Amino acid sequence: MVRQDAWNQDEDLLLAEVVLRHIREGGTQLSAFEEVGEKLSRTPAACGFRWNSSIRKKYESAIQLAKKQRKQLKKGNETKQVEDSVVSQLVSQEKKEDKTVLQTIEEMVQFLLEKKGELLEKEKSITLEEKSSTRLKVLLEENQALEKELTKLKHEYEIIKNDYQLMINVMERATKRTQSQI
Repeated sequence: MVRQDAWNQDEDLLLAEVVLRHIREGGTQLSAFEEVGEKLSRTPAACGFRWNSSIRKKYESAIQLAKKQRKQLKKGNETKQVEDSVVSQLVSQEKKEDKTVLQTIEEMVQFLLEKKGELLEKEKSITLEEKSSTRLKVLLEENQALEKELTKLKHEYEIIKNDYQLMINVMERATKRTQSQI
């Protein structure tokens, strides 16, 4: 059953919530469109078109937040994997009798230093993304302020232009009267 009626506000909200949840959890937008399509008796293509044509623009900041949350969730999972990896490596190394404790500690230190380097690189890239995001916000605010000022100046220009035209008209009438009296 495929519907061909207009979208209402509740359907738009459901679409946005499901897509944002999929972004946050690392899913695809396609799977979000399929999920919404089933709930609303619409095709996934209709849901995708609605999202891309009008809804997505309203939720730009929410999308960025969802992506950031996804990164944090992924980072938390990687930390857990590193911890699990460290534990399993320690257990397996304890079973090996031919290695000394000193060798095991040195290997673990090396392993942890490598993981620390990887995590520092990831944090550096996240910091750069945050800086560019902050710069973008500042530029957007500055752009809005300049647009307001431009609108104000255009309005003032129109007023001055009208006043000038009135003054020219008055001067022309005065000239005509003076000439007709002569």
